Amino acid sequence: MIKTATGRIRIGIGGWTYEPWRGTFYPDDLTQKRELEFASRQLTSIEINGTFYGAQKPETFAKWRDETPDDFVFSLKAPRFATNREVLADAGRTVARFFAGGVLELKDKLGPINWQLLPTKKFDPADFEGFLKLLPKEQSGRALRHVVEVRHESFRSPDFIALAREHGVAVVIAGDSRYPQIADATAPFVYARIMGTKETAALGYSDAALDVWAARARAWASGAAVDGLDFVEPPRADGKARDVYIYVISGHKVRNPAAAMALIRRVG
Repeated sequence: MIKTATGRIRIGIGGWTYEPWRGTFYPDDLTQKRELEFASRQLTSIEINGTFYGAQKPETFAKWRDETPDDFVFSLKAPRFATNREVLADAGRTVARFFAGGVLELKDKLGPINWQLLPTKKFDPADFEGFLKLLPKEQSGRALRHVVEVRHESFRSPDFIALAREHGVAVVIAGDSRYPQIADATAPFVYARIMGTKETAALGYSDAALDVWAARARAWASGAAVDGLDFVEPPRADGKARDVYIYVISGHKVRNPAAAMALIRRVG
């Protein structure tokens, strides 16, 4: 975690189990069961992907909590069964099961929940509003943060931005991606997934590109204007402090930890 005079900036990767990271990120002699312990001391957050594909045991969440530093935070990808459906507003039971399934065992290390929609899912204002109403603002006295990852051009709509803002839900900022980019601030935090790492760059990104993303992180944290991104509404600097979560995802995955660590050094 990097503390600023305003928001907090956390930077990480998606998951921590990937065989090509052995010898490139993880030491060759590190046992696999210590990978999370190691990764969480090089990064300040990790987005858990496994929760997208299936339920985890409460004991698993507790184990992840105990293996990581006190100021570390996980974000979770919400179950696909909630979002890969024709009618999002019908996902109530799946949403309830997810939050009853042990995620709160992460305690203070529970960060935002990423609700990722299919690339083919179009914006239906009534259905989407019904879905947002299903997302609990708190559970067992713990405040929850939600972010939606929309991947269809139809969401580039002022009506969508207004709904997200009304419910305090962030919109994933897709960086260096083939998906539509929506950089409008709609919540007390910013959530970016950057996907442009390349094999030809030792740190995944060029120094110049890393400098740009680091500058954006600082601007988001302070509520300053951010340049070079696509917005639905005209961007404005509102001066509101926001926590920032940046995950280096996809691209040339082998380089993602190096890119995340380089960003941490720049922001820190």
